[in-house]
Amino acid sequence: MTDRVNSIQYFFNPIFLYGPPGSGKTSVGRELAKSLALPFVDLDQLIEEQTGKSIQEIFDEQGEDGFRKLEKKALQDVAKLDWGVIALGGGTLLTHENKQLVEQVGVIASLSASESVLVERLETGQVNRPLLVNDGEETPDTGKLRALLDQRAGHYASFKFQIGTDSKGPDELVLEIETTLGAFHVRGMAARAGNARGKVSGLARPVSTGYDIRISPALDSLGVALRMNGMSGPIVIVTDQNVAEGYLSRIERSLQAEDYPTRAVIIPPGEESKTMVIVSQLWEAFLDAGLERGSSVVALGGGVVGDLAGFAAATYMRGIPWVNVPTSLLAMVDASLGGKTGVDLPQGKNLVGAFHAPRMVLVDPSALETLPRDEQRSGMAEVIKAGLIGDPKLFNLSRNSLEVIKEDFEEIIRRAMAVKIQVIEADPFEEGLRAVLNLGHTVGHAVEKVSNYTIRHGEAVAIGMVAEARLSERIGLAERGLADEIADACKLIGLPVDIPENLPREDILEAMKVDKKREGAKVKFALPVKIGEVRPGVEVSDIEALLW
Repeated sequence: MTDRVNSIQYFFNPIFLYGPPGSGKTSVGRELAKSLALPFVDLDQLIEEQTGKSIQEIFDEQGEDGFRKLEKKALQDVAKLDWGVIALGGGTLLTHENKQLVEQVGVIASLSASESVLVERLETGQVNRPLLVNDGEETPDTGKLRALLDQRAGHYASFKFQIGTDSKGPDELVLEIETTLGAFHVRGMAARAGNARGKVSGLARPVSTGYDIRISPALDSLGVALRMNGMSGPIVIVTDQNVAEGYLSRIERSLQAEDYPTRAVIIPPGEESKTMVIVSQLWEAFLDAGLERGSSVVALGGGVVGDLAGFAAATYMRGIPWVNVPTSLLAMVDASLGGKTGVDLPQGKNLVGAFHAPRMVLVDPSALETLPRDEQRSGMAEVIKAGLIGDPKLFNLSRNSLEVIKEDFEEIIRRAMAVKIQVIEADPFEEGLRAVLNLGHTVGHAVEKVSNYTIRHGEAVAIGMVAEARLSERIGLAERGLADEIADACKLIGLPVDIPENLPREDILEAMKVDKKREGAKVKFALPVKIGEVRPGVEVSDIEALLW
């Protein structure tokens, strides 16, 4: 199992939470496991279950050396898990052997807190801390805690992923860990299953109707990820001509290494392919490949490929599983998330579609290395949008040249994905809050259509965000200067911010009126209020007077 896990870092390998006593490993671990729909194991509790004795009793009878031997065995047991969240004891990884084992099979997040916070938590906690209490006492000795922290400070700081837990609630910490590791789970409509615990040897993943999202080396390890997630073949890979040249053979080798029969369908690139004609061709290919209800579709490409393959999967045999492997920045941070699939009609974009969530979304940032510069720039419009919606730090990271931004692409992807995931979790079927994701799109889609799609989607969204921010200022909703701030961020990247003079304004208005966000005679906008806040469902009737 070790070789397989090493080949798929951050797919479904276990997440280990580590840190000093009182740093929150158990409490945060339980919430993280719920959020990711994974089983949870507390190593100390597992030792107590295996021995039938409390940690304090083990220390009293066998000393620390005896406890460490039991701890090593329990760690070897949990290391056999394919997935899960495991809370470790405060000294579990002090030995090289234990540390090496955990690093081979999983990823470690090191939690930390200030000494005063640790003391407060330990004083109110119910778990025995044998190394920190004096004989006959129940509360921790501050001196012993300080000495332990001094002794282990370098050890705790040696791990790559550091999470501070002072003054943060469980939800905030869970989101920070997920964003740091690039691991998310979007819940389905059914209530998430509980974290029923059992013996490690029989510990199964809770049932979930949602889907997993991982930022991982997906291009070379897709087959292993699908096998671990229980997906069946045969598999049809839907991609376009541009992506196929760079990545199709790698995907095919990965799937065939896991004995998946595969067939590739290569479509022309671009928005022009998002038609029912292409969908019909995909259905025919599914039939020819022998796809059944349990078979799978893989979408390899940008947003157009994802929309088409997802819609074809949604409607073939009333819905079959599919996996999204986005290869463009725009698709990674936006189009691949949320389960919305669809095709265009001559009257507008995405007017025919379905909600059909993928089984998994697997994002490999290395695909961006060969992405054309213009496509990287276009994708950054959705990143800026995500920052405006809910992450001021992300917005600030985006206020730079593309050359500088590219150095932080992975963090930018993780943070932008986290914003959208929070929104779609709260409103999976776009009944209210999710409309904030339409920021820049009411004007942007119209500009895109009227340009006959010669303006890229991201470029149109950038134009739309600035236009809608100016509209927000004019109706007194946004802070003064917000539109200029957004425009400056877009310009630094090289995105356009003004509607081209050669596009007829009356055509743009007409396109906005058939937009699927329209209600009656009014168009509903998602308008920015300030960086980090967008208000959905703002009705505007006199659009022409306010926009131009």
